[in-house]
Amino acid sequence: MLFNRETDYALRVIKNLHTDIPTSISSLAEGEFISEAIAYKVARKLDKGGLVKSMRGSNGGYMLTRPLTDITLFDVYQIMEPNSFVNECLRGNSNCPVNTGHSPCMIHAEFCRVQNNLNNDLKRRSLADIIAAK
Repeated sequence: MLFNRETDYALRVIKNLHTDIPTSISSLAEGEFISEAIAYKVARKLDKGGLVKSMRGSNGGYMLTRPLTDITLFDVYQIMEPNSFVNECLRGNSNCPVNTGHSPCMIHAEFCRVQNNLNNDLKRRSLADIIAAK
């Protein structure tokens, strides 16, 4: 499982936002060397997901809805990649080719364990902790 590029961009955008001062898309894009179109697309997804809010007007921009200490990699991952799993069979609506129709295959439980461990690891530290550790 790999994070997609959009998730990487989202993390880079978030680290440049504040809870009290709106930041323009052009500033976010310039600060992270990404196009304004990509920064806007990412900011809109984060806005829909509730991690950021947009402020209109000449002094508008995007702001965090909560401090970086309260945001984890898991929060961003869930917004940017809501249907991403370590294996298709974990989606719930996917048909496993090995499934006999009665129960999942013997590897399914292991995929569940791996997915749970990944989710727990992504929840473990806040973005503030991660940024401070660099």
